[in-house]
Amino acid sequence: MIARYRIVRGRRSVDDPLPPGVRQDTRKHTRHVLSPTPEMVERFLEAPNERGFARFERAYLELLSRRFEKQRAAFDALAALAGRKDVYLGCNCPTAKQPEVRRCHTWLALGFLRKHYPDLEVRFD
Repeated sequence: MIARYRIVRGRRSVDDPLPPGVRQDTRKHTRHVLSPTPEMVERFLEAPNERGFARFERAYLELLSRRFEKQRAAFDALAALAGRKDVYLGCNCPTAKQPEVRRCHTWLALGFLRKHYPDLEVRFD
């Protein structure tokens, strides 16, 4: 199974425990195959509206498609891991500046994985 979770800076609330399973940080500053580029995120956060998100979504999905072609083994390994264990993709979203979880790259990444690995159990929030 693969899903997303929110990475919290500082102390996590007892009402919001970390999910059990394998947690992977996919934020912009990591080298994870699902990480967006810092420039994509910064551009979106300059205009975190429908139009800005549409631009971000298009660019991010194109990035994932290119990576899928060039780094297929990394995607296959992630899908295989999620077939054996619960895997959670981490991001700071939602935030005050970007409060909608469906506008997070992890949400888009889950959709991408569902499309490319139809037998994989993908859970959305």
